[in-house]
Amino acid sequence: MIVHSILYVSDQKKSCEFYAHVLGQSPRLDVPGMTEFQLNSSHVLGLMPEKGIKTLLGEKMPDPCLGAGIPRVELYIRIENPEDFLNRAIDNGAILISPILNRNWGDRAGYVMDFDGHILAFAGEGSMND
Repeated sequence: MIVHSILYVSDQKKSCEFYAHVLGQSPRLDVPGMTEFQLNSSHVLGLMPEKGIKTLLGEKMPDPCLGAGIPRVELYIRIENPEDFLNRAIDNGAILISPILNRNWGDRAGYVMDFDGHILAFAGEGSMND
């Protein structure tokens, strides 16, 4: 199974640059209408302009532009060095929602919000020492 998570974004170029810096990789695809980052062998992160998606998917879909800035998705990214990812996100314009803390589910996780209101969580193995 391969999963494609596609975020609807207001500015594809700006979001592409942000995610390239945060993820530390170039997109595997970057064409008008779609940018893709290969997160691992079974997960691709896509960025698609929110303008026009309603035309593509039809009138039954609510217009994503109406939800601008309202969190509509959380990407929970479990990695060995969450501090590095969190700091890169902040350095590239993300808003800090919560610093990296030990969470009651066993992970250390910190949260930021990107330009479109998507929540990014960067998590690693927690420590019971705190």
